[in-house]
Amino acid sequence: MRTTVNLPEEDLAAFDEVWEAEGIDSRSRAVREAVKEYTEAHARLESLTGEVTAVLAFDYAHHEIIGALHDVQHDYQDVIQSTSHAHQGEWCLETVFCRGDAERVRELVYELRDFDAVGRVKTLSLADGGGRE
Repeated sequence: MRTTVNLPEEDLAAFDEVWEAEGIDSRSRAVREAVKEYTEAHARLESLTGEVTAVLAFDYAHHEIIGALHDVQHDYQDVIQSTSHAHQGEWCLETVFCRGDAERVRELVYELRDFDAVGRVKTLSLADGGGRE
C-alpha cells in the first residue's frame, strides 16, 4: 500500500542518513521498520496492567508549555513520585518517576504526547514483580 507523509526536510534528511548508514535497502523498508517499532512500543504500553513502576523522559520547549505541564503533573500526582528537570538551552529535558495504576500512567503518557511543544516521550516501565526486597 502506498501512502504520503509530510515531514520537515531536516527530519527526512536525518532519517535518510540513518537508514543508509545502517545499510537498509530502501527508504520504504526503513519506514516499515520504524512503523513496526512504533506500534510494538504502543502495544507494550497498552499491555501493562495493575501496579507499575515507570520512568518517563521527554523534551519540550520550556516557554511554550511550562504552565500547562505543571497542571498536568498536578493532575497526576497520584502516580508521579518525583521529577527531575534539566535546561538544555531553548528546550528542557524532564524525567518523571511514576508508581501506580498502569491505566493512570498510560493516560499521563498520552496526555504528554498530545502537547505540540513536547518533542518525544519515552517510557521505561516495569510491572510490579512482587517479592522484591
